[in-house]
Amino acid sequence: MRSLRLYTTAAIGAASLALLTGCLGSSDAGSGDQDANRNADAKKVELTIGSNSIKGGKNSAGATFTQDVLIPKFVAEQKGKGVDVTVKFQGDGSDDEVFKQKLSLDLSNKSGPDVFNIDGIWVGEFAQAGYIKPLTDTVGDAAKVDDWDGWKQIPESVQQLGSFEGKRYGVPGGTDGRVLYFNKKLFQQAGLPADWQPKSWDEIISAGQALKKLPGVTPIQINAGTAMGEATTMQGVLPLLVGTGTTVYPDGKWLGDTPKLRQVLDFYHQIYTTGLGDPVLQREAKGRDKSFAQFAANKIGILLEGDYFWRSVVEPKEGVAKMADRDTAVGYALIPAARPGGGVNGQDFVSMSGGGATVINPNTKFPQQAWELMQFMNSAEMVKASLDGAAKITQRTDVNDEVLASDPMLNFVATKVLPITQYRPGLAEYPKISAALQQATADVVSGKTTDAAAMAYQKAVEAAAGSKDKVAGN
Repeated sequence: MRSLRLYTTAAIGAASLALLTGCLGSSDAGSGDQDANRNADAKKVELTIGSNSIKGGKNSAGATFTQDVLIPKFVAEQKGKGVDVTVKFQGDGSDDEVFKQKLSLDLSNKSGPDVFNIDGIWVGEFAQAGYIKPLTDTVGDAAKVDDWDGWKQIPESVQQLGSFEGKRYGVPGGTDGRVLYFNKKLFQQAGLPADWQPKSWDEIISAGQALKKLPGVTPIQINAGTAMGEATTMQGVLPLLVGTGTTVYPDGKWLGDTPKLRQVLDFYHQIYTTGLGDPVLQREAKGRDKSFAQFAANKIGILLEGDYFWRSVVEPKEGVAKMADRDTAVGYALIPAARPGGGVNGQDFVSMSGGGATVINPNTKFPQQAWELMQFMNSAEMVKASLDGAAKITQRTDVNDEVLASDPMLNFVATKVLPITQYRPGLAEYPKISAALQQATADVVSGKTTDAAAMAYQKAVEAAAGSKDKVAGN
C-alpha cells in the first residue's frame, strides 16, 4: 500500500539503522514464494520474535514475559524434539506509527523478524501490501493450519482480529469489549432498575430522561467530537453503527451518507441537543478523562466504554478514577441494537473490540518452525502465563473461563460480548475515515443538523477513499 511507503526522512533513517545493526532476524533472504516446507527438517534453527515492547519501557511486561518465560520454554520444548533452536527477541519501544514504518520497511525489503506482533487494525493493510500472506500460504498446508486445536478456543468473532477477506493471516492476541456502564446509585434515585438491560436506543433515551430529573447529573456520556480522537469512533460511532445493521466498511466499500449513518447522527443529536449529554465535554482536550472522573463522582448516569474502564479507571485500588464501591455501585449492560434484531447479522445486542495479532513473515527461512512457535505462543499454558496473575480478557475461552472466574464483569465481556463483537477494518484508509466520523459527530454536537453533518461526511469519505466508487452511498 502506498501509505506504508511514505515515510519521513527520520523514520527511514531509523529503520535503515535497524537493518544495518542486525535487526534482520532470520528472514534476510529468499522470497515469500519459496517452498513452504523449506528447512522443515532442520535440526538447528534460528528464529526472531518482533514486538513493539521493551524491558523497562513500552509494554515492559510483554517484553519481559517473552524473553524470560516464553523463549526459554519454547527452546526447551524443541530440544525435547531433538531440535536446537535459538530464538532472539527483537524489541522496540517506539510510537506505534514509527514502529509500523520500521516494520513496513523491513518487510518491503523481504527482511524483518520471523514472527511478530501487530495491531489487528494493520492486518488488512499489510496483507494488501503483500507484507504478510494467509497462514495457509506461508505454512503451505491448509489442514495443518486449520487443525490447530487453538482455533476451537478462539470465538469466530475474535478470529476476525487476525483475518482479512475471509482468510487467516495470524492468531489473535488479547482483546476487549465495549458495554454500557451505569451508576446504580443514580439509577436507584431515578427509579430505574439495578439490573437494567436496554433492548433498544429508545430505552437508553428513556433512562436518560429519568436521570435528567436528578440535579447536577449528566444522564448519558457517549464519546463524540475530534478532541477524543479514536475514542469517539470506538466508544461511540462504531458500536452505534453496528447497532443499525451495518459496518463502516460494508461490502468492500466505505460507508458514506446513508440512512444508517444518519440514524447514528440523529441519536447523537437526540442526546446532545436535549440536555441528556454534556456537549462541552466532547470539545475539551481532557474531556474523556473528565467524564471518567465525573462518573466516579456519581455525576454521570450512563457511559459507553470498554472493559478498560472497569479494570483500570474505576478500579478501587489502582484506578485513575478510583471507586471504592465499584463492585456494588457500577452496573454494566450489553449495548442494544437500535431496535431488537436490528443490529449487524440480525443481532439484538452489539459491541466493538480491539487488540493485536501474531503473524509470520512470509520470507522466513523456517516457516514450519515459525508456525510451531506461533502455536506455542498462543497455547493455553503460555497465554495464561503471560497474564502473570492479572485478570485480563484473552483470546482463548478456556483461559478466560479460568482466570476471569472471580471477576463477574470481565467474565461478562468474555462470555456475552466477545461472541457478538465486531472489529475495525484493517485498511490504510481507515484512520481518515475515522477522523471523518469524529468530525461528523462534532458537527452534530456543535448544533449542526444531521443533514449538514452527513453531507460534509460524504465529501470527507470520498476524499479519504480516493473516489466515489469506493464509497457506499444512499
